[in-house]
Amino acid sequence: MKLMPVVFAAVALTAVAGAAQADVGPDEVIRLYKSQALGDFEQFNKQAVAKHTGFTVHDTELDKDRTGRLIYQIELKDAKGVEWNYDVDAKTGEVVRDAKDN
Repeated sequence: MKLMPVVFAAVALTAVAGAAQADVGPDEVIRLYKSQALGDFEQFNKQAVAKHTGFTVHDTELDKDRTGRLIYQIELKDAKGVEWNYDVDAKTGEVVRDAKDN
């Protein structure tokens, strides 16, 4: 992944995340990416959609959990408006939550 898409993604991710939690700012996202602490969020989005047929990615946010681990929070939505939360470790892609949004 080239730096410009990462910068764009950083701004997009933190702009959306700003309303909920601003734990990871754009500068930190760039630093984390350069240090290879982040996996490819586009690949993780594809992983989520592959697991949930009929859903599309509605939103992806980068946040930290209670232990400080970086998490991509991927929100999926289907044509009927059903929402699904699919959270993965931002480095490894390990699924940490896979649940219907209430």
